Amino acid sequence: MDTTAARQQMVEQQIRTWEVLDPRVIDVLEQVPREAFVPDEYRELAFVDAPIPIGHDEMMLAPKLHGRILQALSIDRRDKVLEVGTGTGYLTACMSLLSRETASIEILADFAARAAKNLRAVPAASPSIEMRDAFSAAPLGAYDAIAVTGSLPLYDPLFERALTVGGRLFVVVGVAPVMEALLIRRVDTDEWVRESLFETVIAPLVNAAPAPRFVF
Repeated sequence: MDTTAARQQMVEQQIRTWEVLDPRVIDVLEQVPREAFVPDEYRELAFVDAPIPIGHDEMMLAPKLHGRILQALSIDRRDKVLEVGTGTGYLTACMSLLSRETASIEILADFAARAAKNLRAVPAASPSIEMRDAFSAAPLGAYDAIAVTGSLPLYDPLFERALTVGGRLFVVVGVAPVMEALLIRRVDTDEWVRESLFETVIAPLVNAAPAPRFVF
């Protein structure tokens, strides 16, 4: 496979057509070798418009969703960024190239170890990876941009509280078959605004609170 050509085709046919037009985001998606972050048995599917199994019933998000996350967060070189759910490390690498500082937390030890290995394919990326539960009592810190890569069946304000004033949070909320991707901005110490971006379906974040069940 000509991976350079396949990556360019991915950007032109999937990323741009889903209204991802930020030149910095496009540049990063063209640079980062997505194939290096895909499990070996799915390497030929690295550039397809579909999620890819990565183990533990988790999926690597489709390229266009990664593009929309990066564009929504508007990360620049001044930003301190947090990723919740490292997965294979692909989005981690992209965020690191765009930001001043990127931290990623991952609850699964083998995912964290694999991501650290995969990230060697992008020497210019220098994120930190910490193995921990996002919902543990330890504080998350304060960040200019946060990407939560698993859905929240029930919205939790934990992550919006970790934003600096002016910070942005990407999160997917709801249960299948209808989930909503949201961009949440912290506009003041005690004020946030919410913008609905699009509908999608992704696996829930490990240990996220379940949606209430209605019994008739």
